[in-house]
Amino acid sequence: MNKCILVTGGAGFIGANFVIDWLAQSETTVINLDCLTYAGNLENLSSLEGNSRHIFVKGSIGDSALVAELMAKHQPYAIINFAAESHVDRSIHAPEDFIQTNIVGTFRLLEVTRNYWNNLPKEDQQDFRFLHVSTDEVYGSLKKDDPAFSESNPYEPNSPYSASKAASDHLVRAYHHTYGLPVLTTNCSNNYGPYQFPEKLIPLLIANALADKPLPVYGDGQQIRDWLYVADHCAGIRRVLESGRVGETYNIGGWNEMANLDIVHTICALLDEAQPRSDGKGYREQITFVTDRPGHDRRYAIDASKIERELGWKPAETFTTGIRKTVQWYLDNTEWVAHVQSGSYRDWVEKNYSGRS
Repeated sequence: MNKCILVTGGAGFIGANFVIDWLAQSETTVINLDCLTYAGNLENLSSLEGNSRHIFVKGSIGDSALVAELMAKHQPYAIINFAAESHVDRSIHAPEDFIQTNIVGTFRLLEVTRNYWNNLPKEDQQDFRFLHVSTDEVYGSLKKDDPAFSESNPYEPNSPYSASKAASDHLVRAYHHTYGLPVLTTNCSNNYGPYQFPEKLIPLLIANALADKPLPVYGDGQQIRDWLYVADHCAGIRRVLESGRVGETYNIGGWNEMANLDIVHTICALLDEAQPRSDGKGYREQITFVTDRPGHDRRYAIDASKIERELGWKPAETFTTGIRKTVQWYLDNTEWVAHVQSGSYRDWVEKNYSGRS
């Protein structure tokens, strides 16, 4: 089988980091399929310009004919599915996009993959993998003293986004148990790092702080999340693809539970150090508490002991080291931030945050 993988959603935040890291560590060709919605950005892949092992194709996982054509032409030995609508607030405002991409799109991708896999030689069938990238949000919300999510936790999604991802996870599982498709699923905690679209908490805070805008904090700011540096996530996915047991799910977490307000304070302190305000005040002056989002889950926490025990993976970054790298990346790449903050982005921010003060 050719040394080629198909990555879907590879121009988005996590997907682009994965493609860049993969090509730096492997001789394999990457076919990168992305439909370039607002969060898919070719600038994320600018460092790969001229790299003959990176083949970008604009298109959707819901386009069965295109996906089938790509598989027939390039004969990938693995598919890594990052393609998804992934923002809770957007799913509250416009849930249908999430149903179409995350459920219908995943179904169509699975159907094309099943047909492709069925027609491979037996030896190549054994080597083939379909790796589906999902989220810890499918497990619902934890109370303060509950144990962290393990792979055996029941699914209890609480937003249109997490419900659509839960449905896609179930489809992937069903295609393994019904058709024998060799699948792997990963459920990750909150990612942060380079190239993250500034609708998410950490890049939004950095961008707003530097623009002298309010730093919006939902509710009391005590929502707790586990934070995973994106390069660690990519390394975890590579490890699962390499040695994960077919049909299994692996939680990938950072072992970094923190309240949102503590995240805000940390970023303010790092910016005070790296790029102080001109008026001599601290960035904490910009913190503004706003009305919480509907149905906001209180706590997520990932138990990542299975992937460490079975596959020897654990995160290389602590939150302290990862957030410092992240803040510095955004300070060093203000042009990238300016380019992604288009008119449509500003319209979204206004729609989501207006009336919350």
